[in-house]
Amino acid sequence: MAWTWRFEKSDGTEVEPAVTPEEFTTQGDAESWIGETWRDLLEGGADQVTLFEDGTRIYGPMPLNAES
Repeated sequence: MAWTWRFEKSDGTEVEPAVTPEEFTTQGDAESWIGETWRDLLEGGADQVTLFEDGTRIYGPMPLNAES
């Protein structure tokens, strides 16, 4: 299983993340990574993220800005 993130603007347009993501082997690892990098991702132009497992959307979009 591979867990990956999609990085988007608030309108759903995909953007390149400011921090190079990886494929994660568990959902917990993917979520921990977002927890550590969300500020850099937000500052780099991503407004929201969506989590996928092997290409299937698990949840999202989830705003990176707590005020959203």
